[in-house]
Parts: sequence; C-alpha cells; structure tokens
Amino acid sequence: MEQVLNFLRDAGVYYLATADGDQPHVRPIGFVMDWNGKPAFCTGNKKDMCRQLAANPKVEICAYHDSKAIRICGKAVFVTSPESQAKALEVMPALGKIYSVGDGIFEIFCLEDVKACFSDMLGNKQEIEL
Repeated sequence: MEQVLNFLRDAGVYYLATADGDQPHVRPIGFVMDWNGKPAFCTGNKKDMCRQLAANPKVEICAYHDSKAIRICGKAVFVTSPESQAKALEVMPALGKIYSVGDGIFEIFCLEDVKACFSDMLGNKQEIEL
C-alpha cells in the first residue's frame, strides 16, 4: 500500500477515469491518503465525478513519474464521515479553501478490490493487490 501511495504522492497529479454510461471520463486529481489501510480520495458531491462513481464505482487511476507508470483498478466506496473529512483536511490543508467537515458537499471515497500495476519504458511490470 505504501508503495502505491508514495508513487501517487511523488507524481503529484494523476488521472482518475470513471464512466458515464458507455463514455469514459478522465480528470486530474492530486489528493490521496491512507484511510483504514485503503487508498482514499476526495471529491465534491456537486461534481459529475461523484455522480458517476455512485452509478458505476469501477475506476482506474494512471500516473507517470520518473520514467515509470502505475495503473490502479478498483471499486470506489464512499466513506464520508466527520473523521475521514478531518483527516483529509489534515493531510492537505489547502482543501480547506473549498471544503469543510460537515459542509454537505465534501465526499471521501476509498478503493477496494485494488490491483496496481507498476511498469517502466522497457516493459517490465510488477503487479500487486491491496
């Protein structure tokens, strides 16, 4: 798990793909934290991403850093609570400019059934399950 989190943090910006019906949608994100041993992310419930995750929780994340890539597949599960929101604000205080604990908008989701694949430009791969 730490290997996945560290790679995403080092990359800084990574891309999360959702589906809206049969149309994929990809957007950049830059927040990740460990929530009860699972990678967790945040969004606002007014955003299309939140609606898409609720309708179809299957996601993929892709990042590239230092000549290596990671692709992560999993199922999004919302874990929004005052505790998860507070931890997210602690991990990334800048989120406080747009969200606050209990604001009715701030959502936290973690990934379950996670499979991650690290690869390099030579085609070497390392697959792990969390």
